[in-house]
Amino acid sequence: MTCKLQKHLTEERGFNLILRPMAVSSSSWELPLVAVCQVTSTPDKEQNFITCAELIREAARLGACLAFLPEAFDFIARNPEETLHLSEPLGGNLLGEYTQLARECGLWLSLGGFHERGQDWEQTQKIYNCHVILNNKGSVVATYRKTHLCDVEIPGQGPMHESNSTIPGPSLESPISTPAGKIGLAICYDMRFPELSLALVQAGAEILTYPSAFGSVTGPAHWEVLLRARAIESQCYVVAAAQCGRHHEKRASYGHSMVVDPWGTVVARCSEGPGLCLARIDLNYLRRLRQHLPVFQHRRPELYGHLGHPLS
Repeated sequence: MTCKLQKHLTEERGFNLILRPMAVSSSSWELPLVAVCQVTSTPDKEQNFITCAELIREAARLGACLAFLPEAFDFIARNPEETLHLSEPLGGNLLGEYTQLARECGLWLSLGGFHERGQDWEQTQKIYNCHVILNNKGSVVATYRKTHLCDVEIPGQGPMHESNSTIPGPSLESPISTPAGKIGLAICYDMRFPELSLALVQAGAEILTYPSAFGSVTGPAHWEVLLRARAIESQCYVVAAAQCGRHHEKRASYGHSMVVDPWGTVVARCSEGPGLCLARIDLNYLRRLRQHLPVFQHRRPELYGHLGHPLS
């Protein structure tokens, strides 16, 4: 895409659209194109859907095969009570609208963090933070429920107690085959646990996803360095769709959605505000890198195979 066309799309259509060079050998236009969407969710679910649908349709128009939405693409509430009130089951109206949208656009969708009323809702009155993958026919082909909940108190950022309304997921999910490659599912705070990414890549992942709503203090300090670290150590592409801006009077997010290649290079990045960025996924480049730098053949699981458990 020429710089002139990038500028036209940015200024005339109101989207921040950036393509950055990648280390590729095959013709780049033959490679699968993915779109990473950046939004500012509010408690208004209807308006949030309108915003996300506009970005998804633009991604389809530009030739993407898969569009990624951030954590809490459905809404960001003011308190746990509002979160529980606005939540829905996977079979509810909102997922039905995205199913129809995926089918209409012929596009795979990564719905990065849906506030899901699970089958245990009546007993627990709590929800799951659920990453949903829809194929281009609108079918749910994978779900992952966030396993690491963000219960932290960062000075200057305000407390976050996700477990007040959310149950941790019970397990990781096997990577799912998509037109862009095999995707390993994670959500936001999961990126701080490298054991998760290594488990996914050993299960066959080529792309790791971290849809997120990072805060204004941890974002500048940790966001990019964690994403690049996960890409380098796993030798995977990393796709991170992010929330940005002020959601309401109690919360704001850092933004800076990006795609990182297996070498650790940021190959696409959103600028300020809602919009999207595009990147091409070169799996031949990934395979060559893993061949030239075969770190997974050099691992010593007998020394640290139970990483995450206390040493005896």
